[in-house]
Amino acid sequence: QVQLVESGGGLVQDGGSLRLSCAASGRTFTGDVMGWFRQTPGKGREFVAAISGSGRNTRYADSVKGRFTISRDSAKNTGYLQMNSLKPEDTAVYYCAAYYNVLGVLSQDEDDFDYWGQGTQVTVSS
Repeated sequence: QVQLVESGGGLVQDGGSLRLSCAASGRTFTGDVMGWFRQTPGKGREFVAAISGSGRNTRYADSVKGRFTISRDSAKNTGYLQMNSLKPEDTAVYYCAAYYNVLGVLSQDEDDFDYWGQGTQVTVSS
């Protein structure tokens, strides 16, 4: 059974940092694109970042470019989202997601992602 489990969320002050982790299990995810989305109450999921299976290609939302870094460790079957210079508007539930694409085509459309974690809360206080 394929499972994605996020961890690392929490409460941080404006300008602080957090690192989210996404542990995948059930099979190897080296051929999958991994991504992060976020959602606030009353809004749909917003694309944050994605990374190819090889780790060579990445894509970011304009709102996080230069502050967030997505990465992955294939040996651990784990993805990461390093979040620096956090702002109150980054407050959301963050979701890890994945879909199989050996060519590494990086979608930012949530409908393309087949596997989802349960989400982890990130709160940035002003």
